[in-house]
Amino acid sequence: MPIEVRALEPKSIWNKFADLNAIPRPSKKEERVIQFMMDFGKSLNLETFSDAVGNVIIRKPATSEMDDRKMITLQSHLDMVHQKNSDTVFDFETQGIEMFVDGDWVKAKGTTLGADNGMGVAAIMALLESTDIPHPALEALFTIDEETGMTGAMGLEGGVLQGEILLNLDTEEDDEIDIGCAGGIDVTALGAYQLESVNPRYQAYKVEVKGLKGGHSGMDIRKGLGNANKIMNRLLYHSVFQFDAGLCEVDGGGLRNAIPRESVATIVVNPANEEFQDRFHSWAEEIKKELLVVEPDLMISLGAIESPENSMEYSKVRDFVRSMYTAHNGVYAMSASIPDLVETSNNIARIVVKDGVIKISCLTRSSVNSAKMNLAHALKSAFELADYKVTSDGAYPGWNPNPNSEILKVLKSKYESMFEEKPKVVACHAGLECGILGQNYPDLDMISFGPTIRGAHSPDERVQISSVQKFWKFLKAVLADSPKRKYRKGGGI
Repeated sequence: MPIEVRALEPKSIWNKFADLNAIPRPSKKEERVIQFMMDFGKSLNLETFSDAVGNVIIRKPATSEMDDRKMITLQSHLDMVHQKNSDTVFDFETQGIEMFVDGDWVKAKGTTLGADNGMGVAAIMALLESTDIPHPALEALFTIDEETGMTGAMGLEGGVLQGEILLNLDTEEDDEIDIGCAGGIDVTALGAYQLESVNPRYQAYKVEVKGLKGGHSGMDIRKGLGNANKIMNRLLYHSVFQFDAGLCEVDGGGLRNAIPRESVATIVVNPANEEFQDRFHSWAEEIKKELLVVEPDLMISLGAIESPENSMEYSKVRDFVRSMYTAHNGVYAMSASIPDLVETSNNIARIVVKDGVIKISCLTRSSVNSAKMNLAHALKSAFELADYKVTSDGAYPGWNPNPNSEILKVLKSKYESMFEEKPKVVACHAGLECGILGQNYPDLDMISFGPTIRGAHSPDERVQISSVQKFWKFLKAVLADSPKRKYRKGGGI
């Protein structure tokens, strides 16, 4: 009989994770999970409230003999990325995530798992519900909408939090302690075109790119994974400039923070171009050969279909494929100060061409604000050359590392004594809420850590069971050895 997720150890976390995953919680539609968390806090008779934007705060007093310690704010986000395989029938608005155990991993059936950041949420819930875990005064901060704008963290007003230390439980390697992160900005290009009638003699084709791994557009960008939108554009470019192909529609990618896994396009080609199909397959084989090591399951197909009525005006087709070729995707610069850290990158996340409208959506990241804006301006210039209107919004700041952090010293010492090795103290190329929270709470001593998660933001997302056990043990030890409040002479705090 298959092992059930609720039977896994530590049961206190896995049961809370299962409860959480039973509730649909897409970004910007967190009403149900907010109410779930409010009900949870109140059921424990703990101070529980929601702020103006929907963040939930729950406070729990210190356990016996630990009221001389600094209050710790534990923080994770309630929303999750919704992605599924094209052949998976699933409604994120109404269904809970379907989980299963595969060896040392918990996975979902054809969808994202929600371990990002559900494991952090579940761990905090387990601590709030516990009756036998020593800890200082705790303040749980459950933010909303982290994945599509970080509006929860941005909307949290100063003066709400009471903690002196913040533990963000939203990273994905259990041997890493994170002390910094990248900021980001959304770059969106909008274009328009006239529709032209398709020559009835022309043959229409469906072009499909699928089978890519996808993943987190920050943490996984350094892996050189295939981007379905860029692969599709490469195929379109050759089709247009070598065979005068017409373009009818494109639908590629999904969320801004997910590397695109699939793209579909409709093109039309003069059947007099007898070499087209052979040449197309040769282009496809070239691309698959280039990406074989990192994308062994990449599939590129070309199939004849019934011809649509309209296509994009031809001059605009050339502008589109040129601008897409020019726009940078992937790692743009590596950090000069932190070894092996991606400093600046861009993810061409979503492309839609349909009914006279072109929309291209990008997420640009950097740990250096000026470098972030430099790349955003480069993208803007590339798209404006095609006469598109470009907007840049949703900007959020990075988190500057503090290598002298008091809580960092606690975590490093505790990790070394428990696991007999040094942790990796790193900054990550992803958007953590610490950078935003630090704006209204500049004195908060912040750190981030978590269990090992693979394939976040894709249907391949999975969390390692043994790593959750390690993370839970480590978290409890950190709380038990948390810093004491500093007392002034005379007895005052």
